[in-house]
Amino acid sequence: MNTNGHLEADLALYAMGGLDAAERAAVEHHLEECATCRRELQELRGDMALLSLTAPESAPPPRTRERLLAAIAREPRVPRQSPWRWWNLVPAAVSLILLVAMLALWQRNQALDHELAAVMAQAAKEHTESKRAREILAVLTAPDAMRVTLAAAKQRPQPQGKAVYVARSGTLVFLASDFAPVPQGKTYELWLLPETGAPLPAGIFKPDVHGNATVLMPSIPANVTAKGFAITVEPESGSTTPTMPILFVGSTG
Repeated sequence: MNTNGHLEADLALYAMGGLDAAERAAVEHHLEECATCRRELQELRGDMALLSLTAPESAPPPRTRERLLAAIAREPRVPRQSPWRWWNLVPAAVSLILLVAMLALWQRNQALDHELAAVMAQAAKEHTESKRAREILAVLTAPDAMRVTLAAAKQRPQPQGKAVYVARSGTLVFLASDFAPVPQGKTYELWLLPETGAPLPAGIFKPDVHGNATVLMPSIPANVTAKGFAITVEPESGSTTPTMPILFVGSTG
């Protein structure tokens, strides 16, 4: 190569398009007068084309490398940012929708559980009430039911108690009317008077403001034959044996 080092670098930069306008004009002016440099430029362009296609890069002259690096350093650098796209929000939106749906489903399940519990409780209550009503009706309509009226003499209005008792099943329905209130801490207690043995407790009751009360299906052993019923006033929790005097009594005879 017949050119000096400085011009060699300028030709190389010229071939790569790395000169500014003034430097490029100076090289082009020189090329018009110098056939040797024109040949050198053609060789450089040919070498660059071959290198770009078939060969690894060769190191440029030191001054050429420095000028290229300086030109690159003068270029403003803009940080590369990932482009924003609306679909970047899709995973978060899907997660939020699923969370809301799960919360709504949980709340609905809670409401259904409460509704089911309420329905089951109501059904159980109605079943119990229906069963009790059937039992009471069976006592009242039983052909072998014993009907006893208990009354207190010489009182107006006259208090009365009606007992309907089925011995074979030990079931009893008792209705009281026109009974006087009992003292504080006291209650009326109904007694079954068996043909043999001591009186059996048959339930406690307090009359309402109209003097009415009921005793329904107390715990009485089955197959106890009764000769009558009696009523006493006892402590509020009831007694196991009657406290005298007996206020009301009724017999089957």
